[in-house]
Amino acid sequence: MLSGAVRARRPPSPPPSHHQSAPRFPPKEGHLDADERRAAASLGYGPSRKHGHAPGGFNITSGEWKLIIVLVVIASAVRLFRISKPDSVVFDEVHFGKFASRYIKTRYFVDVHPPLAKLLITLAAFVSGYDGNFDFAEIAKPYEHTPYVAMRMLPATLGIATVPLAYLTIRGLECRATTALLGALFVIFDNALITQSRHILLDSPLVFFTALTIFVWVGFCNEDKHEPFTDSWWGWLMLTGLSLGAVVSSKWVGLFTIATVGFGTIRQLWMLLGDLRVTPRLWIKHFYARALCLILVPIIFYMVMFEIHFLILENSGEGDGFMSAEFQHTLGGRGMSDTFADVAIGSRVTIRHVHTQGGYLHSHSHNYPGGSQQQQITLYPHIDQNNDWRIVNATQDNHPETDWMDYPELVYIDHGSRIKLRHIVTEKNLHSHDYRPPVSEVDFQNEVSAYGMAGFAGDMNDDWFVEIEKGSKYDPESSRRVRTLGTVIRLRHVLTGCYLFSHKVKLPTWGYEQQEVTCNKNAARPNSLWTIESNDHPNLPPDAAKVNYRKLGFFDKFFELQRVMWRTNAGLTDRHTYDSRPSSWPRLRRGINFWVKDNRQIYLLGNPMIWFLSTAAIAGYVAVRGLLILRVQRGYRDFENTKVVKYDMLCGFLFMGWGLHYFPFFLMSRQLFLHHYLPALYFAILLLCAVFDFMTSTLRPRWRLQIAAVLIIIAVWNFSIFSPLVYGNTWTRAECEKAQWLRTWDFSCESFFNDYSQYKGAILATPQKSLAASPPLATIGGEPDGRGAIVVQDHLGQAANVPPEAEQTSVDAGKAEPGHDIFAPPAQGDIRSKNNNAVPPSVEDNEPKAISSIGFSPLSETLSKQDERASETPAESAFTVSQQDGGSTSPSDDALSPASSEEAKAKVQGPVDAEQAEADEVRQELFPDAQS
Repeated sequence: MLSGAVRARRPPSPPPSHHQSAPRFPPKEGHLDADERRAAASLGYGPSRKHGHAPGGFNITSGEWKLIIVLVVIASAVRLFRISKPDSVVFDEVHFGKFASRYIKTRYFVDVHPPLAKLLITLAAFVSGYDGNFDFAEIAKPYEHTPYVAMRMLPATLGIATVPLAYLTIRGLECRATTALLGALFVIFDNALITQSRHILLDSPLVFFTALTIFVWVGFCNEDKHEPFTDSWWGWLMLTGLSLGAVVSSKWVGLFTIATVGFGTIRQLWMLLGDLRVTPRLWIKHFYARALCLILVPIIFYMVMFEIHFLILENSGEGDGFMSAEFQHTLGGRGMSDTFADVAIGSRVTIRHVHTQGGYLHSHSHNYPGGSQQQQITLYPHIDQNNDWRIVNATQDNHPETDWMDYPELVYIDHGSRIKLRHIVTEKNLHSHDYRPPVSEVDFQNEVSAYGMAGFAGDMNDDWFVEIEKGSKYDPESSRRVRTLGTVIRLRHVLTGCYLFSHKVKLPTWGYEQQEVTCNKNAARPNSLWTIESNDHPNLPPDAAKVNYRKLGFFDKFFELQRVMWRTNAGLTDRHTYDSRPSSWPRLRRGINFWVKDNRQIYLLGNPMIWFLSTAAIAGYVAVRGLLILRVQRGYRDFENTKVVKYDMLCGFLFMGWGLHYFPFFLMSRQLFLHHYLPALYFAILLLCAVFDFMTSTLRPRWRLQIAAVLIIIAVWNFSIFSPLVYGNTWTRAECEKAQWLRTWDFSCESFFNDYSQYKGAILATPQKSLAASPPLATIGGEPDGRGAIVVQDHLGQAANVPPEAEQTSVDAGKAEPGHDIFAPPAQGDIRSKNNNAVPPSVEDNEPKAISSIGFSPLSETLSKQDERASETPAESAFTVSQQDGGSTSPSDDALSPASSEEAKAKVQGPVDAEQAEADEVRQELFPDAQS
């Protein structure tokens, strides 16, 4: 019997192998202990794993799906409202609508943007029955027999689709539904996004594919956190690659989206490298999966778009002249039959300029209006019998033109051969002498003309030495003697030593805007290179060696087109009436005049509340991030807080996306507009929503919703104020002036009536001041921060040199101007050379004339051309206009004294910014060794 003071012994513990019963409160699936939560927080995970996993981490309730449907309906109403108005061409519809016409006509063209967005617009037009016959010639031209509404529906539909993508992306970033609703409504009611999505433009597809890429990337990141290498994981990764291909195939701005995803990928791989649970073999598997889907897939997608582009544009078109001769001969209508390889005295040849790809050495039966007044020599881009020349022996005096027929053997052309070139149609020789060229009036350049007549042997000014520059690696013989297509030559004038030369300078209208040819004593070598493209000789046997252009494959054409696009994109440096610099975009300093007609105006301007708040959010994130870095340096442990880590990673990713889509524009000297900021704006809106989610994270849902409602109401109110500029609606002048919150907003309030009653039944053109009533307007100045140019009265074409007032913008808002298209043909079209003796364009004797070195032109025509300069293509017309309208007086012209000549020159000289830029480019070409 045991004493009460003795405690009974406990039974022994079971051995380790004994089966233990389940704990009374087992941990839930996905539960993390404290150490695991800390490790997860360092990688950006939430505080705990949730039970189950939705695809891509998008845990959307049924109520939210209904909300998304409502958002889509609202977006459709906002973007499709009056989409058929205006029923005339708006802003860059001039270019992109024209490209659709060329696709349908299968006529080759060149643009600085990749083809995907243009192909989608063309598809919409083609399905709607468009025949490609509308020319989209100018802004405000009424549409006729053109399904422009269907073409506008494509950007509008993609603009609508951006709204649910914004909502789902914000939810995928683990923000609250209220925050996602706020972001989606900001995208809906931003005036700039609406305006861009209602017209035949490329920025709405660009923003859509940018939003799509970020959406699928967020889905992939969520899948990667959950479990890698599942079917869902591969699906999200592949979709990301396809989206990257689509965004860069719309515009090259998509490269910034690729950079955003690329930096995110590098960070993922870096974090995996530091995770000791990931073996090197597994890390390599992660690397190859991302390389395959995020590098190879976008490249293949991009190339497929260009293959479709080449397959559709199978025929010759306006873009031929920008491509190499080999490329041009892959197009329908430009093919060339095999031609003899050996070039000899008596050969009938066509001679092509190598560097500018401007075309063939050409002459026609029209004379220069000044200088020697002999027959013109030009460079002409099309196949024409006026390109044909006969190689004649020039080694003896008074030789007959047909002496080659009596040679017992062929006399081949080699290095140092002395020849004449006889123009077959007009029977005149290629000639140079001590006259200045019609446009490039400098001492070291001489005029080149066609001189002589039938039966006239010519003189020594017709003689040229052949210098072989290089041969073809495919034809060793071409380095020793001249061979068709294989040998690159220079032609040196015997008497003066100058070289036959051409550059990108165009002749005026009397030369049909063809390319100038001169004889240059200080020639830049690339511009003095020529090659023989076709060759025929009656004494060559039929079985003699023949050659032709090599067949270009897809990769040859693809890389050549990329080079042309890159060079031309970088060369778009001319100023535009409504261009702006990146520093002005986040502040919304000015917009773009899209369309003015019938006392209405469409003007691209963002929603001020959305733009200013998003910019403030960016500045706020930078300030807070800097403060956190300082606190860490002082020993604070903020980054051990899971909430801080989550929002820091979220805002950091969005800030990186904004910065990569914004800061690269500071490195570009090319022409830029406000719409280039729209992809960055999308990231700024998402960042604003993330900041809102953080700041309201401690509030009750009711208070959070109320704050969001206030912001939405203000955004809608801002949208409604400027909606007449979005839809081209009626507006009064007083309301317009009241809405000019910033003096740099240069939409034209004078375009609107004073009262709404005046719009009833009124179909009037936008009021324009008559030239007879007041002097024309001229635009000068313009600030690098986006401040507009100044408009002053221009008496007889002379723009007053008035400095811009501080914070004051004034432009000719009565006329919208499309963005420059350097690939556009001249306004008058390409005048084909004809075999006739037509008199060149002349002027009436009874009109006042403006004196220039190239002849006379009516003063009225000169002034009208100054008014039309805004619509000209700068690369082709700026230098020509400066020479026509304001060229210096010829030394041989005694009509005016030097003082009066300078006065006449000043009277017809208008704004010279574009002309000066082109003149500088020409000067660099003419003086390659000169110091700037």
